[in-house]
Amino acid sequence: MPSAKIAGLGFYVPENVVTNHDLAKLMTTSDEWIRERSGIIERRYFTPGKDTVANMGTRAARIAMERAGIGPDDLDLIIFATLNPDYMFPGSGVLVQRELGISGKGVPALDIRNQCSGFIYGLSIADQFIKTGMYRHVLLIGSEIHSSGLDFSDKGRDVTVLFGDGAGAAVLAATEEPGRGVLITRLHADGEQAEQLAVLAPSGHQPRHLTHEMIDDGTIYPVMNGRHVFKFAVEKFPEVIMEALNATGFTPADIDMFIPHQANLRIAEAVRKVLNLPEEKVHNNIMKYGNTTAGSIPIALTEAWEMGKVKEGDLVCLAAFGSGFTWGSALIRW
Repeated sequence: MPSAKIAGLGFYVPENVVTNHDLAKLMTTSDEWIRERSGIIERRYFTPGKDTVANMGTRAARIAMERAGIGPDDLDLIIFATLNPDYMFPGSGVLVQRELGISGKGVPALDIRNQCSGFIYGLSIADQFIKTGMYRHVLLIGSEIHSSGLDFSDKGRDVTVLFGDGAGAAVLAATEEPGRGVLITRLHADGEQAEQLAVLAPSGHQPRHLTHEMIDDGTIYPVMNGRHVFKFAVEKFPEVIMEALNATGFTPADIDMFIPHQANLRIAEAVRKVLNLPEEKVHNNIMKYGNTTAGSIPIALTEAWEMGKVKEGDLVCLAAFGSGFTWGSALIRW
């Protein structure tokens, strides 16, 4: 049975850097307040007319494909994870297919909506397709434009300061080498928690998808029960990581590099301490990019690999937690 290895990685972030000081000009906040609560110093915002959810993902994908030594014609499947697609429908996956110039080939495009856990969920899907022998090259993208949907008033401050725009991509390729590639993925969800972190409008179950009332009352902006999310995340992160480790016979000490979803530096630090991992075995970049949701893990993983923190033979652990609630983990032998 073949297994799936990450053959190439790439990421793209918009050129527009927005600092905490910039946000302090728009709402009642400060650089010190944001750093203390999240670890974030700056983030990137897209440029209208230049950046789209799909073309940011495509830019990241082209880098990943070049590093994997393949071209668009070699792709068997595109998986696109985002919470904010370019259109209500179709999904952004077909737009990537078009931008890559392979629309006429009929390459399937699968869009998934698992928010912060999107890349882990997508990785699991790609892994299963490759293990069954159905596909040999899967392009997995996580791309987000948050800044167009945030509330830049004091009412939305606690959520708005956390998010940034960006995209990351990975090429998953079949390998016959035993013990290499994706060793295991574990996925979970708890729908009872759905409204604890959500955007409730536009809504398909309302008489109209979008109304002036939804705009006026702020229903179109994200809401988050921050303390509840933090508590749940700190519990579920280590739990799902240990689930993957126990199933494969590893321990936290065997992990060479841990890439957590970049939601909050305090969460990442809490998980690191629970697992008793040294700081050098964890890569965080939330300081520079904020929370890029589905783009978070592939951006951080690419950056860690580019810095030489991820080397051949390493045991790499990925984990995410987010809206839904959804959470998951993956172990990869590089």
